[in-house]
Amino acid sequence: MVLSLGIAACAPAAPEGETPTASPLASAGEAPASGDAVVFQWPNVTGGGQISNADLAGRVSVLVFVTTYDVPSQAQVRFLTQLSRDHVPRLNVVAVVLEPPEHQPMAAAYASTLDLKYPVVMADAATIRGEGPFAGLHHVPAVAILDRQGRERFRNLGLMDQAALEAAVVKVEEETGVKQGVPEPASSATK
Repeated sequence: MVLSLGIAACAPAAPEGETPTASPLASAGEAPASGDAVVFQWPNVTGGGQISNADLAGRVSVLVFVTTYDVPSQAQVRFLTQLSRDHVPRLNVVAVVLEPPEHQPMAAAYASTLDLKYPVVMADAATIRGEGPFAGLHHVPAVAILDRQGRERFRNLGLMDQAALEAAVVKVEEETGVKQGVPEPASSATK
């Protein structure tokens, strides 16, 4: 317990309403059923430019919501790295950093240090507050899976291991008629 308190104390201060809440216990479920594609555009820390919902269209996409100072977030990006190795180019993967824009250099160092080979983006203020296109996803780590049309089909609050990520992707693929092993159209969100 002392270790977890020490880690929390190391987290950088953020303005009121902009600090993600650590959520170490997984809580998986269906995504909000709006039926509409999620619309977003965030600065890409690792590749420059922006990553938007249009960049991810045509493939199932896994987005993980993390912070650079949270140990479970670091574990989550490691699991995402393995998912990326196993399933790209069939799948898009993106890490979304829930920290203010002035933390962009820290996010770039985080991605470099962890040798992340997929896009790492900085969330906008609305997403950090748990509003915007992913309302309610301001806990870290968290996972959202989008279908090929960009609709959120799955979300999880808390750490998901490799097997759980794989199972969630397969479930979304099965529900949306994507057949495993069949190449999908190219997407600019993968390296």
